[in-house]
Amino acid sequence: MYTALYRSQRPEVFSEVIGQDHIVKILRHQIETGTVSHAYLFCGTRGTGKTTTARILAKAVNCLDESERPCGRCANCIAIKEGTFMDVIEIDAASNNGVENIRELRESVKYPPAVGRKKVYIIDEVHMLSTGASNALLKTLEEPPENVMFILATTDPQKLPQTILSRCMRLDFRRVSENVLVSHMERICEERGVNITDSAVRLLASNADGSVRDGLSLLDQCLASGEKELDRDTVLEFLGTVSAEFFIDLTERTALGDAAGALILLDQALQEGKDVKQLMKDWMSHYRNLLITKYIRNPEDMLNMSSENIEKLRQQSNQISLDEINDGIVTLSRTISDARYSTQPRILLELAIVTIASGLSTQPAEKPKRQQRAAQPKMQSRVAAQEKRTALPDRKQAAAKEQNQPDQDRGTPADGSTGGKSVQYDLEEIWTRIFEEGEDIKGSFNLIRTGAVLAGISDEDFKVIAHSEFIKEYVEANQSHICRLMEKITGKKLKLICRTENQEEIPDRNEEMEKLAREVSDELHIKVRVE
Repeated sequence: MYTALYRSQRPEVFSEVIGQDHIVKILRHQIETGTVSHAYLFCGTRGTGKTTTARILAKAVNCLDESERPCGRCANCIAIKEGTFMDVIEIDAASNNGVENIRELRESVKYPPAVGRKKVYIIDEVHMLSTGASNALLKTLEEPPENVMFILATTDPQKLPQTILSRCMRLDFRRVSENVLVSHMERICEERGVNITDSAVRLLASNADGSVRDGLSLLDQCLASGEKELDRDTVLEFLGTVSAEFFIDLTERTALGDAAGALILLDQALQEGKDVKQLMKDWMSHYRNLLITKYIRNPEDMLNMSSENIEKLRQQSNQISLDEINDGIVTLSRTISDARYSTQPRILLELAIVTIASGLSTQPAEKPKRQQRAAQPKMQSRVAAQEKRTALPDRKQAAAKEQNQPDQDRGTPADGSTGGKSVQYDLEEIWTRIFEEGEDIKGSFNLIRTGAVLAGISDEDFKVIAHSEFIKEYVEANQSHICRLMEKITGKKLKLICRTENQEEIPDRNEEMEKLAREVSDELHIKVRVE
């Protein structure tokens, strides 16, 4: 039966472990000096050698060879490798996470080793233990019998209680560097008589993302084809992704706002059998390459690409702004995260393409500006009507005041006062500043600026048009915050008037009567009140 590459190439002794020299050095010294700890915690991302190193350590403490431990050749080492050694017990905490499972472990700890020097318990994914199980393990973990050792392995140490962390010697496994993975995979290909190009093996190492197991699984997939020559294009075909030219073209279309052309290009790639999730990752890597090329003069050492493709990247990075690169990376990052739990990742990628191509920023501070620009044509007629209703009745008097006002004072004063004349406000800028000033009030406060627009400001009030009844109610619930921020920006204490779009189409009679009363009061110098 064929054995997967990541299993057949699994290290059996310390000298075969790659990329974790700092951990190997510690464990070797402890074995040589007889200072092995009673409990270890191996932390690190997937495929970096946690369980493999735990087995090698179990071999070392039970090896029969006194000169080199573990030797990998004695009866105990071979039995541990084959999984038949009675004194090495591997437990999957993901499926054995209850209190009863830990109670059974505590009972078995009392019995001495049957064959070896030490009884070793390897508990994988220990963060999956329930709270009760973790508490039940504490006393045994702190003071186990002299001939018992615990090795806990986890990818999420932050989920472990501090009481467990403080009882173990913690060793953190790093992601294996790309150069180390390249050397390892080149050696495997050479042993199997396969010629792989440098660009191809670096592409595999890049997609492994620091995981030896992931890298060997990808290499195994390529070797399974029986090809004796593996180049970059062949590896791209097996990975289910496309060449750099595809992403250059896709990025160019989205940068030009050609969402339709970008969607058609994606559809062609998917019809050829490309993997949609792999396309997401590689497209985000392309944006990262644009970022690197934009700021580094000679990026050849950092990018696994030909000089021709790097030159194409440089040309494209000169045409794309940093904001566009940022939007692309953030949008695709969120899309990749959402796609992990989605049954329709293609739809998410298509939405990301439209989002990037249409210029919708992922930054909260940018959303209101662009959304208000889109909503402005729709609101122009209503805003114009509002301005007419709030205009001063005596235009001749206003013109006279304007002539008497010095030229340097005709702008809006810095303190927000009007200086005795009507002020033309930049509604869009004020609406944006309100939420920039109040972004720390509460997270849901930003809901207002995406669902409403500032329609007008008069001497006594300001009007907000909400896109729905729900947004209107939310605006009114937060009117104290909005009015306080408006006063801070304009320098005047104004009243908030909020309407939905449907209500705005029908003039409010009470509002008209109130404004008429104000005009009469100004003309006759008497107080007129509307009942």
